[in-house]
Amino acid sequence: MLNGREEDMSKELGDKLVVSISSRALFDLSDSHEIYENEGLEAFSQYQVDHENDVLRPGDAFSFVQKLLGLNDLLGGAPRVEVILLSRNSADTGLRVFNSIEHYGLDISRAAFCSGDSPYRYVAPFGCHLFLSTDASDVRNALNHGVAAATLMSSNTEASTHDEVRFAFDGDAVLFSDEAERIYKTQGLDAFTEHEKAAAKKPLPGGPFKAFLRALQGLQRDFSELCPIRTALVTARSAPAHERVIRTLRAWDVRIDESLFLGGMDKGGFLKAYGADVFFDDQSSHCDSARHHVATGHVPHGIANDP
Repeated sequence: MLNGREEDMSKELGDKLVVSISSRALFDLSDSHEIYENEGLEAFSQYQVDHENDVLRPGDAFSFVQKLLGLNDLLGGAPRVEVILLSRNSADTGLRVFNSIEHYGLDISRAAFCSGDSPYRYVAPFGCHLFLSTDASDVRNALNHGVAAATLMSSNTEASTHDEVRFAFDGDAVLFSDEAERIYKTQGLDAFTEHEKAAAKKPLPGGPFKAFLRALQGLQRDFSELCPIRTALVTARSAPAHERVIRTLRAWDVRIDESLFLGGMDKGGFLKAYGADVFFDDQSSHCDSARHHVATGHVPHGIANDP
């Protein structure tokens, strides 16, 4: 439950699309993290202070964040996109991160530095629609508190060259609940297909990314024409299980620009052809394939991620 100040902050950011990101997702902190793992906190802290004027290399989410913030320039007026830094660094060791943000000209001014503790608890007070981190436990905690979140996987892919910001989403256990996927996992494909045919006209319950998709759609509507935001559903479903998905999105009054029903085919090549800036999926195997083509966030939600 939010207190008075937190409610004021949420109202202040209420008309924006708010994305929170960890410092290790935004920048390449592999060198300093290795020092932390091998030599401990004190050595890590000293290394960060000694190198606080050394600009960090972009991380896996850097290009995506840069494009997202660039939408404010296209819209003009009051900013409609806010990116907030949530970090396990202290403010002292985090100075290097803010110096790098300034170097690259990223319009990021709000941050929480937690000195080793998990920053997920600040996701809700900041009114965030999405949390991206390299720490799976932080991501799980955010998901458990009702915020769309994903663990950004290591990737060596090059940044896309197109000007649009292109999002790609898996369906079950990401945009939708894992209701249907549980039937597939426990009873098999035939039972899943029959269930989805019988429930074709019954909208699926929302998954952890439903609210983020709706907020993204609100931002898309701010562009009267030539919208620079594009969305795609990339699902292992195929006919006849497609109808329930289409009717669910229609019931939500949500428009998806592209829908790919792949019938179990590998998603990586399709995501590359689409030019996704970021892709979200609950299945580790799909994420491992996708990350070789595009920036990929694993959503540890649903039956595929049950202990």
